[in-house]
Amino acid sequence: MLDRFVANFTNRLDSKGRVSIPASFRAVMAKDGFEGLYVHPSLDQQALDCGGNGLIRQIDGLLDHFRPYTPEHDVYSVALMGVSETLKMDAEGRIILTDSLKDFAGLTSEVTFVGQGYKFQIWEPARFRSHLEEARNQVRELRKQLGARHVGAGAQNNSHQAQPQPRGVQE
Repeated sequence: MLDRFVANFTNRLDSKGRVSIPASFRAVMAKDGFEGLYVHPSLDQQALDCGGNGLIRQIDGLLDHFRPYTPEHDVYSVALMGVSETLKMDAEGRIILTDSLKDFAGLTSEVTFVGQGYKFQIWEPARFRSHLEEARNQVRELRKQLGARHVGAGAQNNSHQAQPQPRGVQE
């Protein structure tokens, strides 16, 4: 069993605002040991960042870069903790998304769960499909840039290697 959130799944919201967390995500959360689901609005996307102890450790690690009571520490704390919620999961693995979380992410009838390793995100499905296509395009471009650098670096490294000497010739 993986201890990371991977893949994506789309599930329906019921009339009470409940949605089932995918079984593979529930298994990761059970292994993580966090009671419930820690959720906060994403800093960069119109989506929700979700997880347990792994996500909280990442947030704590980020906050550790700033001294307490500094403006930087305070703005990150407010953005990541001040608007977070801990949702309870029922026996069937469902959570109830609050109106404020649904409004932030534009969630209505369906949600898409997207694994991101130490956390997962909850997206409005059409918005996620658009984001995924944009992400794929960016990765293709980054891969081209990295490939060009690697080729350039490889040629540069090869020019610095000692050239083989004919037999009997000493340097």
